[in-house]
Amino acid sequence: MTTTTATASITSFSSSSAQAMSLVAFTTVATITLLLCVMTGPDGDDLDEFYTGYGSLSPMRNGLAIAGDYISAATVLGTGGIIALTGYDGVVLALSTVLSLMLLMFLLAEPLRNAGRFTMGDVLARRMPGRAVRITACTATIAALLPMMLVQLAGTGDLLAFILGFTSDSLKTGCIIGLGVLMISYAAIGGMKGTALIQILKIVMLLGSGLAVAALILHRFGWDPGALFAAAAKNSGAGPSFLHSGLEFAGGPAPRLDMISSELTVVLGGACLPHVTMRMYTANSARQVRRSLSWAVPSVALFVPVITVVGFGATALIGRATVAAADPQGNTAYLLGSRAAFGAEVSTAEALLFTTVTTAIFLTLLASVAGMILACANSLAHDVFAAHLRDVPPRREMTLARLSALAVGVPAILLATLVQHHSLQPLVTLSFCIGASAIAPALVYGLFWRRYTRAGLLCTLIGGTVTVLVLMTGTNLVSGSPAAAFPNADFNWFPFTTTGLVSIPLGFAYGWLGTLASGRRKAAEQRRQYEAVEGWILAGAVRRNG
Repeated sequence: MTTTTATASITSFSSSSAQAMSLVAFTTVATITLLLCVMTGPDGDDLDEFYTGYGSLSPMRNGLAIAGDYISAATVLGTGGIIALTGYDGVVLALSTVLSLMLLMFLLAEPLRNAGRFTMGDVLARRMPGRAVRITACTATIAALLPMMLVQLAGTGDLLAFILGFTSDSLKTGCIIGLGVLMISYAAIGGMKGTALIQILKIVMLLGSGLAVAALILHRFGWDPGALFAAAAKNSGAGPSFLHSGLEFAGGPAPRLDMISSELTVVLGGACLPHVTMRMYTANSARQVRRSLSWAVPSVALFVPVITVVGFGATALIGRATVAAADPQGNTAYLLGSRAAFGAEVSTAEALLFTTVTTAIFLTLLASVAGMILACANSLAHDVFAAHLRDVPPRREMTLARLSALAVGVPAILLATLVQHHSLQPLVTLSFCIGASAIAPALVYGLFWRRYTRAGLLCTLIGGTVTVLVLMTGTNLVSGSPAAAFPNADFNWFPFTTTGLVSIPLGFAYGWLGTLASGRRKAAEQRRQYEAVEGWILAGAVRRNG
């Protein structure tokens, strides 16, 4: 297939009828999902139902919800773009996301479920109660998730403009505000159960439509993946290098170390982001959390070959230059590959399939941000307001949680309208780096190290987060490159694209040094406190509600 033919297949979807079909589909999905949230929303004073859905989801549904939370719009669009633009390196990144979820499954899932109740603050305060711990945990939660929310909210306008064919900046801003309000409504009305149902619908549509598109792409190459990869390498402009490691970081001073830093950040950071770990608290037994993850991991693993085929298909069918011209970060590659899969002549069935693909991406945006708003709102209401006020009636805490969704969502919408014209890649990286450098060390130490003290915990969360923020300003994602957030400035002083190679060891070191600085007496006290609940945290011997 020639690039000209593929390009013709893309423009054939630009008709007003196709755009109208997508608009009707988006409106229908938004209405249905909002109704689902209203119908499944908790009672006004039922905190367990709002925060955890009472553990009423079956392992299959909970597992699909975990997979839905884990596969965000940034994963679909960003990883798909990296695969289309860099080939092999993008596939390794996609595989790292599966490895990250497996790390959560085998190391952290059961202890998180045993130690936690509603939030990450509950997990950490179980051993080290106190306002400082809860407030710091809430701050780390918001610091890790707010950048990711901005990416997906800001990308909403561009994505809908690309699909529906409008170019007005005011319309893009209107999309961000309107959909942001809808996402706040999902979190505030539906709670954990309502957002879970949206995540389930999203993952089913995403996998179903993605498998169909991947099959069409492979069919165009005679069901021969080798022919697909060869065509992608030919149209990439990079030749055989497209199928080998190093293309993504080729311009840096230490490409191998840069790649290791990136993969390490994804593996440790992705599994520990609070909107993913909060799903562990919805399981009502250790067995159920294991069974839930046995559904989540294969679902995410199945998406890796799908996004690989679609990403390579975009490059093979329309060329890497066309993908980069549509978006320098490749965020439209998944849609471009899906369009190109149909060829020059597009049937009604294929038009409906593409509408399903765009609707799945639209739903992914809605569900991802709603889950993140819910995680931040839960932490703000439960760890800060309710813990500070003490003996808050359930109905009042429910009101606080819903107001917290508004308090988190409105600033996120306003910030998203401000950053929409900048490169958003630094924000994605920032979220994963904070997850890997601050939250991951705190959870590992807090769940498994007997001598870990409150001072060590605060040093881990605060030190890891501040280190990432400082180092991030010096990366080439912020300045010093054409694709940076500030391309006309150059204050690039950090040699790697991500901070993980430096900030992750420092995050663990801060916890260790903070514990040593607490003194032997404090460490011995903490050891005794941990031993009193060790069986409960590691094996679920006791399930408390406090």
